[in-house]
Amino acid sequence: MAAELVRGQNHPLPDSRVEIRVTAGTPVLALASLGDEQGALPGPESCAHPGARSLPGVEAPAASADRHRFAVDLDAVGAGVHRIGVLLALPQGGPTRFGAVAAPHVSVATADGPELAGFTLTGLDAETAVVALELYRRQGAWKVRAVGQGYADGLPGLLADHGLNPPAAADLAARIHASAGAPVAPVAPGPVPVSGVPYPGTPGPAPTGPDQPPAPPAGLGGPATISYAHPRRGRTEPPPPAPQAPPAQPGEPARPVAGDATGWSMEERLYNQVWGMFEDLARAAAAYRSAVDFADTRMDRELDDALSDPRHRIGGSGNAARDAAQARRDELVAQAKAVLDRDLAQLTAETEVVEPALPSAYARWDNPVWHGHGMPEQPPMAVRLGDLHLPERPDLRIPMLVRFPLERGLWIDNGRTGSEAAMTMDTARLRRLAMDMAVAHAVRMLAVHPDGALSVHVIDAAGAGAASLEPLVRSGVLATPPAAGAVGVTQTLAHLTRRVDLVQMAVRAGAPEDLPPDLDTREQLLIVHDFPHGFDDRAVTQLRYLADEGPRVGVNLLMVADRDEASAYGPLLDPLWRSLMRLSPVPDDHLADPWVGHAWTFEPALPPAGSQVLEQVLARVAHARRS
Repeated sequence: MAAELVRGQNHPLPDSRVEIRVTAGTPVLALASLGDEQGALPGPESCAHPGARSLPGVEAPAASADRHRFAVDLDAVGAGVHRIGVLLALPQGGPTRFGAVAAPHVSVATADGPELAGFTLTGLDAETAVVALELYRRQGAWKVRAVGQGYADGLPGLLADHGLNPPAAADLAARIHASAGAPVAPVAPGPVPVSGVPYPGTPGPAPTGPDQPPAPPAGLGGPATISYAHPRRGRTEPPPPAPQAPPAQPGEPARPVAGDATGWSMEERLYNQVWGMFEDLARAAAAYRSAVDFADTRMDRELDDALSDPRHRIGGSGNAARDAAQARRDELVAQAKAVLDRDLAQLTAETEVVEPALPSAYARWDNPVWHGHGMPEQPPMAVRLGDLHLPERPDLRIPMLVRFPLERGLWIDNGRTGSEAAMTMDTARLRRLAMDMAVAHAVRMLAVHPDGALSVHVIDAAGAGAASLEPLVRSGVLATPPAAGAVGVTQTLAHLTRRVDLVQMAVRAGAPEDLPPDLDTREQLLIVHDFPHGFDDRAVTQLRYLADEGPRVGVNLLMVADRDEASAYGPLLDPLWRSLMRLSPVPDDHLADPWVGHAWTFEPALPPAGSQVLEQVLARVAHARRS
């Protein structure tokens, strides 16, 4: 029996030779896109369409029709292909939106006939192009995922979203419609890219080549996008091959292996693999929740129909109808739960091999990697802030990694009104825990940077964080002693504001060599404790400036503050809080993923109780600086 998928749900593909079947209420174009691990197209030649039907492993239909069947040989696609998109588009001259025609149905079948999984694209309206299904490679095995992502701006918008720059996307869309026999829509005139560089104001093509890793997923818990491209890392040699999983026994899932994602180093592969696990867990939970919602809705509808029928009000037929509806609901939920348990078991197995292999920047504080930690030669690609989990499997923890340099500042909320867990804690204990969390992050960032590559400044105007800051002060790794009082706040902010101004001017002028010799050009981390104590209006303005402009020129902000204590400023500080990523020193479900918007419970990365790992790591950092 074929599995009927809901949006976001996946299903394993046991055979490498499959057939894509499309049924629609009107003629449609059926295309195939061959993308990298993030789905980005290397170029227009990576799309199979009526004008260029054949690509390795794929042959697209020759024209628009209301039914399509085309074969895909997953063993024949290139090694760099990780996602094969099944795309549908309305031909020009026909219906102007998918909402005006019957919902298309797309399925994947074995080469000899039986269907494996299908998906009905409901809920479309003004869209004229849609990504229906996606065949994707995960740990050496292939799966199909129901996508259903529509585009009201048609094929140009879809292709641009998959990495082509707008002129190239518009040109390819015009050629596709022309090759299908439809009149070619005029392409708006505009500047033409020179040597692959798009005209200003438009996004460029998906980065390719040895200097550019894959395009990123969206950022976590906010509108910022997390980019995989490291700002200071280039490659001239091809990447070494990724580790290969040992062959699985027939009928068993592929065995997970650490570092099997794409990347130019093991660090980058593990980073990409963690993001893949994050996305897989989000989509698996979304598919289960969607299936349960569908089952509940169908049962409610069946019960309403049964109760509205006068025949069911007499005798036991009403009870029988209710029991039958409940049984059908339970059967659907049980099927969805079985699929969820299968996916969670695979992710748990992957976590068990990935977690021990993580480098220091990504590792928990109880990971043995810290015992043999040495100062690295390059800055980290990202750092770990904590763990994320969902209620479906609280013990399945996904590392929360954020790019470094930070794309947005961090705000550790030490207020009791931030969450239910915080409200149950003593104020003094909560504030100490928040400051300990900030110190742990600072120690990690110092430890995973080359010797002397990160300069750490602290503002503690009232001295309330002295106990937590003591390890940093005693080891001598701070750039200057913690700034205290209004004078200290003013001097520290003036120093960093001057640095931002000068570096920005040098970058705009293209003359970084003209920076003053006394300017500290290292990466900067500013820890602000107990804001707004000690801040006047000018200092508040400077802090907002650092939060907005600092990340672009290497000034990273880490605030430990209670928003309620700054309420006297009113809406003046709203842009500041919005620009920062809020973290909680206690478990709290305030972060959302960028794919389906689940509320994830965040747990901070703190050393185990009684551990001396921070002191040991700081001693190594201090020794490296002295020597």
